[in-house]
Amino acid sequence: MMVLGDSLSFHGPDGPYPADEPRLWPNVTAAALGGHADIVARVGWTARDAWWSLTDDPRVWAELHRVDVLVLAVGSMDALPSPLPTYLRTGLRYLRPPGLRRVVRRAYLAAQPRLAVAMRGRPAVLPARLTAHYLDTAVEALRVLRPGLPIVGWLPAVHRAESYGYVHTMHARTMAAVADWARRTEVPVLDLPELIGAHVRGGHGNPDGMHWGWAGHAAVGTAMATLIAPLLTPTGK
Repeated sequence: MMVLGDSLSFHGPDGPYPADEPRLWPNVTAAALGGHADIVARVGWTARDAWWSLTDDPRVWAELHRVDVLVLAVGSMDALPSPLPTYLRTGLRYLRPPGLRRVVRRAYLAAQPRLAVAMRGRPAVLPARLTAHYLDTAVEALRVLRPGLPIVGWLPAVHRAESYGYVHTMHARTMAAVADWARRTEVPVLDLPELIGAHVRGGHGNPDGMHWGWAGHAAVGTAMATLIAPLLTPTGK
């Protein structure tokens, strides 16, 4: 199983973990299905980054010949407030000298929740129409490269993050776009808000209000295995 994801695929209740941590949801899913997971993910990845990974990463090209199922576990970061354009926000790491970079990063992190509230959660990291576009493009390419390869996705997760001012204005729009994409392309999706919403909103996950505790990973991993299992049977293919 290959997972193209964001930090929800490798962050636990107290921070990031190595990809082979068995409690992470992709590994819970893979274990339930009798296989193993290849997690291709980074912090903040959106549907656009998943598409770039498919087109730019030779490791992904190699593994695509061998995988039995591919999970597009992106979309959740797309709906987050983005007070600064993505290219500026991600470009902070390139500032020099290091002292200037630290000062600017601290200033941005302090301003981010205030700006998210002031701008009412707009704009999002990625507009909903572009989330659907990149998911569409990825599925079209995969179905040419690997006809019959099962592809699944999920509806974007919720958050209660102080770092974003507890604002999630664009979530409903992104979720609607992903749901519509799933219907059009006949890609099964996991309803993350329904499955994990109470866990996140109840404060049972990571204190950052975005990532999940191990109980959340277990729930998502088990549900994803249930979603995928019928697709791996001869009739599912």
